[in-house]
Amino acid sequence: MAKSILLAEDEKVLRESLTQLLAEEGYEVVPAADGQEARDLALSRAFDLVLTDIRMPRMDGMALLQHLQRLAPQTPVVVITAFGTVDSAVGAMRAGAADYLLKPVQFEDVLLRVRRALEFGEIRRDRRILSEQLAASSTFHNLIGESPAIAKIFDLARKLSGVRSSVLIIGESGTGKELFARAIHYNGITRDKPFVAVNCGAIPESLIESELFGHRKGAFTGAVRDRIGYFEAASGGTLFLDEISTLPLGVQSSLLRVLEERVVVPVGDTRPRPVDVRIIAASNQDLATLCKEGKFREDLLYRLDVVRLQLPPLRQRRQDIPLLAHHFLEKYSREMSKKLLGITNSAMRALLNHEWRGNVRELENVIERAVIFAEGREIDIQDLPFAASVSADDSGEDLKEALAQFERQHIIYCLRRHRYDKSETARHLGIGVSSLYRKMDELHIPKDFEDHENGHSNAS
Repeated sequence: MAKSILLAEDEKVLRESLTQLLAEEGYEVVPAADGQEARDLALSRAFDLVLTDIRMPRMDGMALLQHLQRLAPQTPVVVITAFGTVDSAVGAMRAGAADYLLKPVQFEDVLLRVRRALEFGEIRRDRRILSEQLAASSTFHNLIGESPAIAKIFDLARKLSGVRSSVLIIGESGTGKELFARAIHYNGITRDKPFVAVNCGAIPESLIESELFGHRKGAFTGAVRDRIGYFEAASGGTLFLDEISTLPLGVQSSLLRVLEERVVVPVGDTRPRPVDVRIIAASNQDLATLCKEGKFREDLLYRLDVVRLQLPPLRQRRQDIPLLAHHFLEKYSREMSKKLLGITNSAMRALLNHEWRGNVRELENVIERAVIFAEGREIDIQDLPFAASVSADDSGEDLKEALAQFERQHIIYCLRRHRYDKSETARHLGIGVSSLYRKMDELHIPKDFEDHENGHSNAS
């Protein structure tokens, strides 16, 4: 089916010429002599693209654009303006236009920008459908955890979802950096806008600028048509730049310029295009150290690091392991149509004691594998890939006891680490001193633990 274009242009000669040009290219063109007529047509049917002049009688292009933003926000709009009024085009871009054309128009330029805007419209529509699907699974309720360390990050992420400030997420591989970025996006003011995730480390260095900022046809070998970059694809929404530390220094300079000036210049082009994008960057490396080593621009770090989320590794939030394990168990049992009722106590004990160098991602993989191979009604210790290295002589302990033993071991570890200082230990655990004493009492840890340990040591 031919793509439909609503053309609003008050100059009769130009309107007829553009109508003929676009019709010859196979488009269905519906012309309108002014903005009001175009608005009435937009009310009566849907269009794949709107091409409108800025200055028109009865209703100008800016007013038409505002109506279209309410009527059909997913329909791309290309505005036409005189060379001397570029500011009008910039204002239209900020108001939601996909692109602009300068008079006198060049027919080849018209066709290129129409094709690009239609491509952009398809991306926006696809991402809207995807965002609706993801929104249900990217709520904060699905960010699993109740440990003090993760609860603080949940609270900060909720606050960030209501603003458009840049965010830097630091954490080891597998800690869920992209999941947090999606939660920030889909639970706040950008939920209806695009979320574009880019793995900077997976793009060849020769293509990074083209992928990020777009390119013009013929800009390099293989550039057979104009292409918008990730910045323009994420317009109005969030661009998630994972593995930001892998960007070459030259690209870092270009990225800094985009963040400072809020415009992109596609490869092979000279005209800047306004972009309105919130950046969430992520790294599993210490960017401050890379700055000292000359591998990362310090001024770029300042631009990215407006608010920082430091995600703890799973070994520092072990009390979340049972919650996460049961979440993944339910997920993969449902996907594989297997009726698994839970995880045995011995298997849970093994999960609690594992190192988890791959963090939450490793835990998810372990549970997925266990669901595949489990033959009983529960995941048992022999279903775990590290079963051979785990003693199974605790099958009689119930889950509550296993968790209590872990909690006791962790508090004792923290007391020793902080030289038995109760205030420092409580601060590290994220609880009050009175709560620490109550926990010690529940877990049968003597309040004079230091004296008890020293006395025990002396006795031995």
